Amino acid sequence: MNDQPQKIAPASAIRAEPGVPVITNVNWGGLQTLYIKEVRRFFKVQLQTIWAPAITTLLFLAIFTVSTGGRTPVGIGGATIAFADFLAPGLIVMGMMQNAFANSSFSLLVGKMQGTIVDYLMPPLSVGELLTALVGGAVTRAILVGAAIWVVMLFWPGVHVGVTHFWAVIWFGLMGSAMLSLIGVLTSIWAEKFDHAAVVGNFVVAPLSLLSGTFYAIDRLAPAFQTFSRFNPFHYVISGFRYGFIGAADSPVAVGALGLLGLNLVLTAICYAVLKSGWKLRS
Repeated sequence: MNDQPQKIAPASAIRAEPGVPVITNVNWGGLQTLYIKEVRRFFKVQLQTIWAPAITTLLFLAIFTVSTGGRTPVGIGGATIAFADFLAPGLIVMGMMQNAFANSSFSLLVGKMQGTIVDYLMPPLSVGELLTALVGGAVTRAILVGAAIWVVMLFWPGVHVGVTHFWAVIWFGLMGSAMLSLIGVLTSIWAEKFDHAAVVGNFVVAPLSLLSGTFYAIDRLAPAFQTFSRFNPFHYVISGFRYGFIGAADSPVAVGALGLLGLNLVLTAICYAVLKSGWKLRS
C-alpha cells in the first residue's frame, strides 16, 4: 500500500473564480426545473387560472350569439361568415393572450413582494434561461386555456370551429401568447405592487384586446379607427388566428405573421437587457 499522504487539489481547481460561470452550456436541468415550477404554480389553482377564464370567454360567446341571433352574416376578406363562426376564434386567442399576460406579470412581482425573488436570481441560470422558463410557463397556460375553450366550442350549438389552416392557428396562437408573456415579464419587473400590474392589464392589455377586431370586422369602422386598428398588434393576432379557422382575414396574413415575429424579437431583446441589468430586481 502507498503510505504517502494524498495531495488535495487546491480550491481554485475545484471552484471557479468569482464571475466565471461553472455551467458554460445551457443548464437544461435548471431550465426544466424553473419551467415546471411555473406550470405547477398556476396548475395548483387550475379552477382559477384555466377553467374560470374559459367560462368567462364562453359567456361572451353566449351573450353575443344570443343578442345577434348567431347566424347574422359578417363580410370579411370577400367571404360571408356567420357571426358566431366569426366571433369564436377571436375569443379563443383573446383568452389565450390575456392569460399569458396574467401568468408572466405575476411571477417576478410576487417574488419581490414576498421576498422570494432570490429564488429566481440565485440559481445558476443565465438570463436567457430565466426568460425562457418564465415565457414558457405563461405560454403553456395560454395553450391550456385556449384548448379548454376550443373543446367546449366544438359542442356549442350553432358554432363551427373546425380548423382550416393549422399553421396559422399554431403560429398566431404562439406569437400572440409569447407577445403578451414578454409584456407581462416587463410588467412584473417594473411593478412594485399588484396595483401597478393591474394598471397595465386594465388600461393597456384589455383595451387593445377589445379594440382588436374580435367582435367586428375593421372595414366597418370609420377610417380613423381603421388606422388605429392596423397599428394595433393585437388585431393581427386575432385576424391571423381567425384565418386559421375560417380561411378569411381582414388584414394581410403574411404581414401579420412577419410583423409579430419582429415585434416578439424586439420584446425579447428588451426583456433580456432589463433582466440582465437587474433593474428593480437587485437592491
